[in-house]
Amino acid sequence: MVWEAVAGFAAAHPDIVRYDPVERIVVRADAPVAGKVGLVSAGGSGCEPLHNGFVGLGMLDAACPGEVFTSPVPDQLIAATAAADGGAGILQVVKNYPGEVMNFKLVALDAADEGLAIASVRVNDDVAIPDPSRRRGLGATVLVEKIAGAAAERGDDLQAVVRVARRVNDRARSFGVALSSCTPPRLGRRIFDLPEGEIEVGVGISGEPGVRREPMRTARELVAAMLEPVLADLRPAAGAEVLLLINGLGGTPLIELYLLHGEADRQLREAGLRPARHLVGNYVTSLDQAGAAITVLELDTELTVLWDAPVRTAVLRWGI
Repeated sequence: MVWEAVAGFAAAHPDIVRYDPVERIVVRADAPVAGKVGLVSAGGSGCEPLHNGFVGLGMLDAACPGEVFTSPVPDQLIAATAAADGGAGILQVVKNYPGEVMNFKLVALDAADEGLAIASVRVNDDVAIPDPSRRRGLGATVLVEKIAGAAAERGDDLQAVVRVARRVNDRARSFGVALSSCTPPRLGRRIFDLPEGEIEVGVGISGEPGVRREPMRTARELVAAMLEPVLADLRPAAGAEVLLLINGLGGTPLIELYLLHGEADRQLREAGLRPARHLVGNYVTSLDQAGAAITVLELDTELTVLWDAPVRTAVLRWGI
């Protein structure tokens, strides 16, 4: 099912991407772009539109989908790296999941042995996990791919693109909750049962349970509970401009996501911050899971300029 779905995705956007069914990678239609740093990312399927939906001008040059909730294999990453290599080096955008970290590291070592300039940024914005070294990559993955992709598109060299990518990760925090589990196709049933009137707090994007369960709350209370650990860990400067991402997990209606966004926007302003950029929708999902995550990125002048820079992917398109 996965590969038929990826082929269908590419068929819907032939002017933006192409799909290599032998290597099982999605590549920017005009890749490799000579003289530009190439961006490559990867992850298990079931989290669409991540990462395939962010391949294109101003974001990724190639993406490797794995089986559902399973890291792609090194051979795919090697092929994606070759397809994205325009001669200026490669940046790997790696979500902090063990399988992805291990496979990207193996490929980076092989590529470096062959003389390719290659670097990686590990996205770990999930503050539901106290230990930063174990934090998962959530919504900040999209922000890293967009902002670092814009830096590469304007001609920055590899080290400059790496610095931008790491700055985005350092200045972003996320927290997710779920109102249901999800249903992996091979399993044919939900991964866990959630009693009526309860929510799963601190969830990732592979259908796994959160860090605890709590009674259902109002939207206002729920947003407050999500923003508190985000802001406590991020510690943005008073009056800072921020980007606010409300990300659905796949099964939450847009009307509910906009309800959460309105509450988050209001509460951030009450906290003395200035939401200057906004993104609401399903960007990093977990199949059909009902739930949402909040990501806050503390902006600066350069990050804002790069966020606003032109982008043309299947999912994000502006300035073109």
